[in-house]
Amino acid sequence: MARPRSFDEGEVLRAARDQFWSIGYAAARVDDIAAATGLGKGSLYGAFGDKRQLFLRTFDDHCAELVDAVRRALDGPDAGALERLRAHVLAVADATASDVCRRGCLLAKGTAELSGQDPAVEATARRTFAAIEELLASCVAGAQRAGDIKQDEDPARLAGLLLAVLRGIEALGKGGSSPDSLRSIAETALAVMPRP
Repeated sequence: MARPRSFDEGEVLRAARDQFWSIGYAAARVDDIAAATGLGKGSLYGAFGDKRQLFLRTFDDHCAELVDAVRRALDGPDAGALERLRAHVLAVADATASDVCRRGCLLAKGTAELSGQDPAVEATARRTFAAIEELLASCVAGAQRAGDIKQDEDPARLAGLLLAVLRGIEALGKGGSSPDSLRSIAETALAVMPRP
């Protein structure tokens, strides 16, 4: 009979995620992950498998949380869609600017480091970007129905532009761009949304 786990799985996964997030997959040693989680290597392997399996679990969980956060930020009635879109874009710029450790985005970091060599990471990243782009497109379409963005524009194309801008803001923030520059980029992206 297996012993019940005597640790909080969520806390362990968050600690492991933070190790991967701070230094990347390749640099994260299993000994460091074990120390950060408070588990021995045997317990870590027994509960989550090898380092790759642990990373995939934390990466998948993080991406799902990210999509949920974007959904919460953008969902709502058509009447406030443009304001929610604006608030979301500015919130990403502000959060990026306040990342003084320059950890960047785990989605971006994991994708850049591993997607070319790990099909599971690539699939999760592709699925996550597509889900975020779809949420952005839905919000743009809501703003169009409310009369705040021109109706003859393709919401998917505008969403693709916004997704690229948001990913670019995160990359520039990791590279040390100033908070004012990041906010200015966000404001410019919002200003180019075609208004009626």
